[in-house]
Amino acid sequence: CEDNYMNIEITTMLLKDRGVIVETAEDGEAGLKKYSASAEGYYDAVLMDIRMPVMDGYEAAKRIRELKRGDALKVPIIALTADAFVESINAAKEAGMNDFITKPLEPKKLYEVLQRQIDLTKR
Repeated sequence: CEDNYMNIEITTMLLKDRGVIVETAEDGEAGLKKYSASAEGYYDAVLMDIRMPVMDGYEAAKRIRELKRGDALKVPIIALTADAFVESINAAKEAGMNDFITKPLEPKKLYEVLQRQIDLTKR
């Protein structure tokens, strides 16, 4: 979930280069709708920008966690933001996010966080 077209393009390219199937949403509300409409277990992880119009990443993460489905509490939700303040990291955790990546994205960090979070859900 990302509202900046350039960030979508860069992140999508980085992920597709590693063979990842990517779906995008332009804001938290659109991401929540896609997640809600998907089959249980369809998504291995959710990358969630924090600051977006319509519905921000904090609210979208909270609402995903509140869904009445088996994967809603397990799917890794990873915050993406240029704001690396301690308050933002704490707010992301309080919203139910599992990890935090700052922008601009460092490919190695992106891959490491995704791999670690997805591996944790497979245990």
